[in-house]
Amino acid sequence: MSRIGNKLITVPAGVTIDVKPGNEVTVKGPKGTLTRKFADYLTLDLADNTVIVKRPNDLKATKQMHGTTRALLHNMVVGVSEGFQKELELVGIGFRTAVKGNTLTMNVGFSHQVDMEIPADLEVTCPSATTIVVKGIDKQSVGEFAANVRAVRKPEPYKGKGIRYKDEYVRRKEGKTAGKK
Repeated sequence: MSRIGNKLITVPAGVTIDVKPGNEVTVKGPKGTLTRKFADYLTLDLADNTVIVKRPNDLKATKQMHGTTRALLHNMVVGVSEGFQKELELVGIGFRTAVKGNTLTMNVGFSHQVDMEIPADLEVTCPSATTIVVKGIDKQSVGEFAANVRAVRKPEPYKGKGIRYKDEYVRRKEGKTAGKK
């Protein structure tokens, strides 16, 4: 039994869900609109303010898609009503960042500055010189862009310098000990 797949999705006020033939789902809300196509063999039952995802049989692949479909649909509903956000911090001397137009510019200890194009569906801000906030309605694109920014300079374990998620724990290693013999 899929615990995730059997959970109800409650639809908040101001959010509408349209299911077209072929399981193409469009979710509209105050923050925007998301559309995604799901597997044809799953059924989506729309009741009052709830959505139930049902599967036709108990094959392993069907069970896997049952939970995945429910999770993706729930993320769509949350995205158009509340949105998603990831915060990153730059740790290191001289590390700083700024947003210029639709480009994120970072100075992270290289001989050059790193420029990244900001996707059209995301909002990226820099409240301070060492903080990056990525916001959007699509959880996948928010997480992917934040991961790509972090990949520019991952936190290293000796001094802890690099780009990390807010509240990320970086396991520190002890350096070499220079002792006389």
